[in-house]
Amino acid sequence: MTTVNVQQAKTNLSSLLARAERGEEVIVARAGRPVVRLVPVDAVPPRQFGTVPIDLPDDFFFAPLPESELAAWE
Repeated sequence: MTTVNVQQAKTNLSSLLARAERGEEVIVARAGRPVVRLVPVDAVPPRQFGTVPIDLPDDFFFAPLPESELAAWE
């Protein structure tokens, strides 16, 4: 693991990115306090939104309403 301050990160960003791509953990700190961690994009698991899979037809929101439904809105 490597920790660098913001100024060092600005000066050496390309080399820090290369090190992170090779799997090294790179921490950027501000005033000695860790702020961010550089990791390869592939190392970040994809986020899953919600827990129930929903399979809706393509025209679900744009299909015309049946006459009985339209009448209920009048």
